Amino acid sequence: MSTEPPARRPRGLRGLRKPAKKKGTAAPPPPEPVDGAETPEPSAESTSSIISAALYRDGHRVSTHDTLADAFRQQRTTADTLAWIGLHRPTPSELVTLASEFDLHPLAVEDALEAHQRPKLERYGGTLFVVLRAARYLDDAEEVDFGELHVFVGRDFVITVRHGGAPDLSAVRRRMEDAPELLKRGPEAVLYAILDAVVDGYVPVVAGVQNDIDEIETEVFGGDPRVSRRIYELSREVVEFQRATRPLNTMLESLTAGFEKYAIDAELRRYLRDVADHVLHTTDRVDGFRQALQDILTVNATLVNQQQNAEMRALAEAGFEQNEEIKKISSWAAILFAPTLVGTIYGMNFEDMPELHWAFGYPFAIVLMAVVCTSLYIIFKRRDWL
Repeated sequence: MSTEPPARRPRGLRGLRKPAKKKGTAAPPPPEPVDGAETPEPSAESTSSIISAALYRDGHRVSTHDTLADAFRQQRTTADTLAWIGLHRPTPSELVTLASEFDLHPLAVEDALEAHQRPKLERYGGTLFVVLRAARYLDDAEEVDFGELHVFVGRDFVITVRHGGAPDLSAVRRRMEDAPELLKRGPEAVLYAILDAVVDGYVPVVAGVQNDIDEIETEVFGGDPRVSRRIYELSREVVEFQRATRPLNTMLESLTAGFEKYAIDAELRRYLRDVADHVLHTTDRVDGFRQALQDILTVNATLVNQQQNAEMRALAEAGFEQNEEIKKISSWAAILFAPTLVGTIYGMNFEDMPELHWAFGYPFAIVLMAVVCTSLYIIFKRRDWL
């Protein structure tokens, strides 16, 4: 990996102003691809993964091609051109063709085919291989959609391999074509624009996640039973967001160091430092989101426990009251059972029964009933059953 890259054409960005971008406003829908402009998604009928294959000279598009072969042929016959090729989920044969034409490293090609890579920056000789995780917030579903972007940057080419719906590189291409003074500085300027677009794409995601957290806080204190599931799902998205943003600071530092080694203009490094500032702000916000969700989860668990304790206490109180009622009912049932038992015994029709013909038999039975009932009443009263 330590071989020096081939000689580069001088590319100076000193004194060049960064083209203005409108932030915070929705981008207009991309125009129809009449000249090969890159679109967010290929059509369902398309059999090729090529979104756009164009050649640029001095910051202006000189040709647009429908096939890789035409682009290769044109670049060989046209001096001082930059090939910018955009692919969406390419086939192995297409990447093998690109690898053969631009001398791409097999390991980088393998990563670009498989996708699901961590964000990273690697240098293979004179070619940079960059993996980025783009994100976009879906308002209807209230969730974050993550995409993956692989970028090959060489001396006279930029190849983007996109997996997923984000980012919209057609906007990056239009921005660069509207700023030929920046585009003519070469592949490194295109890489900067892609990085800037990916990082700027995090801004609405951060706003969407913050809004979700605010809603979750309201639901937690409102006692919504479904909020635990939403906290869990949002926590997973925040963790994925951290994985997408945390490596970017190290990547940008390595990229800046490489630009110094290969004598890339200092102005571009200033632009990259601006991107690094945005990345740092985003990572700080995402870290704060994760901590906030942990705190919310703790509060929600506390509130759920309190609610469960209150329900258990209410059930216990209801059970206690029910037991008291059962005691009263049982006590009166026992009191009423005593005279019934005496009356039942003396009501049996047998000839030879004690006290049956006794003159005091009836008063004796009544007094016996009263004594038993009174005794039972006193016993139950002392035990607080009545």
